[in-house]
Amino acid sequence: MSVQPESITTVGILGAGRVGTAVARQALKAGYEVRIATAKPAQEISLLVDIITPGAAAVDAAEAAASDLVVVAVPLHKYRTLSPQLLAGRTVIDAMNYWAPTDGEVDDFENDPRTSSEIIQDFLPGARLVKTLNHIGYHELEEDDKAPGRPGRRALALAGDHDDAKAAVAGFLNRLGYDAVDAGSLVAGRAFQPGTEVFNGSHTSHQLQNLLAAACARVGV
Repeated sequence: MSVQPESITTVGILGAGRVGTAVARQALKAGYEVRIATAKPAQEISLLVDIITPGAAAVDAAEAAASDLVVVAVPLHKYRTLSPQLLAGRTVIDAMNYWAPTDGEVDDFENDPRTSSEIIQDFLPGARLVKTLNHIGYHELEEDDKAPGRPGRRALALAGDHDDAKAAVAGFLNRLGYDAVDAGSLVAGRAFQPGTEVFNGSHTSHQLQNLLAAACARVGV
């Protein structure tokens, strides 16, 4: 099911941690209908959602996954709690990172040469996965947004193997207040993983394009 940027009205967020709730608040600010789900039943998180993300709806995972766009923001080591069936055919943003010094080593990612997003895509074979929102701090997401065309507008990279999904996500990022820069296929997400220059800084679209080109050239992407 192809999703056009202008047709996105509902955003489902899987995960109610700092990243997930920051994305939720920014999406609400941009005018989207936001649904938040965790591994718990909706009624168990409804009060938390009302307090931390007023205006969003606490729902079960199936309802969040049925949104026009789904953002996965669970702790990466819990990725197997995601449902491949629920996310099949969906445009899904992977906002997760593998960062062993902070989160500890996870065999699935430590012993696999692929990027974390490639592994997630393999686990969710029916989803159209797009890597982004992983290289901006959750607090910065709500502070650095600017209207299109404003000088110094911050840019965010995205990577994925499905052009229609990337176009939809680029439109979403624009409404959140950021320029979107397409890094290429999902493997190119390596260029903005933790520890990279892209991950560690704030960049305009022109700056980000140059950094991504240089980083992808270094790793042969």
